Amino acid sequence: IFDYRELELLLCGLPNINVQDWKNNTIYKGQYASKGAKHKVIQWFWETLENANQEQRARFLQFCTGTSRVPVQGFRALQGSDGNIKTFNIVSIDLKTCMYPRAHTCFNRIELPLYKNREQLVNFVTQTINMDPTGFTME
Repeated sequence: IFDYRELELLLCGLPNINVQDWKNNTIYKGQYASKGAKHKVIQWFWETLENANQEQRARFLQFCTGTSRVPVQGFRALQGSDGNIKTFNIVSIDLKTCMYPRAHTCFNRIELPLYKNREQLVNFVTQTINMDPTGFTME
């Protein structure tokens, strides 16, 4: 038996997710705003996605946006739940608040903890990718 996300991947196939395009079309907020893609946690995050295979990237994109598909025009045309363009956002949160990334799929936004090291980020992002997506909550 498949959940709806696995069914989407099965019916539509794996997308070709260009991490550089995703990175180029991302807005950084909170403590990530000042350094953007040069912040050490953000660098670890993108390296983790670059090292992931297409299925893992698709599952993480599903976690963040609710779909594993990238628009034909690329990440610059990513839409929110209302059909309007909603640029992908990464917002910093304190590690004490939550150890796992938290998604706001309607807004194409994740809250990414301020991890202390690369291993910690890889561990929690990988666990997020591999979690059963149905009924997942951290509240």
